[in-house]
Amino acid sequence: MISLIQGDITKQQVDAIVNAANSSLLGGGGVDGAIHRAGGPAILEECRAIRAKQGGCDTGEAVITTAGRLPAKYVIHTVGPVWNGGHNGEPNLLANCYRNSLQLAVANGVTTIAFPNISTGIYRFPKPEAADIAITTVQQFMANDNDLQQVIFVCFDDENYGLYKERLGGERQR
Repeated sequence: MISLIQGDITKQQVDAIVNAANSSLLGGGGVDGAIHRAGGPAILEECRAIRAKQGGCDTGEAVITTAGRLPAKYVIHTVGPVWNGGHNGEPNLLANCYRNSLQLAVANGVTTIAFPNISTGIYRFPKPEAADIAITTVQQFMANDNDLQQVIFVCFDDENYGLYKERLGGERQR
């Protein structure tokens, strides 16, 4: 089941929330900063350990950590693409963010997961195209996977919420 809500991803009581991280995994602004602030130092400690092991996280890839003080069990950190006109593979990289996050979730026994609007803030990915990519990728994944019970798109801003609501045919509450 795919659900849509408008709100704060750090408040979601799910198995995993997805963080729109930067490649350093050391926190930042937007969703990334909010998750690190709300989750506390345990998330940053695990991110540092991942950096020490593999040197960060590439665009389109995903890694998993504890959720610290968040109501979720895990945080899946994925690095979205910076929009540079759409001719540098940005759409495919964004789809990979969702696909790789979902694969990592299933590999870790996650049945409920919440996504923010990856790359639509400071990374400037056009919101309508990003919504199409996110929804299509999740629908395709769920059509072939029976382990996930619920994927929630958590939109913080009115514009993204409206775009997702239109594409999903109205709000679906959890």
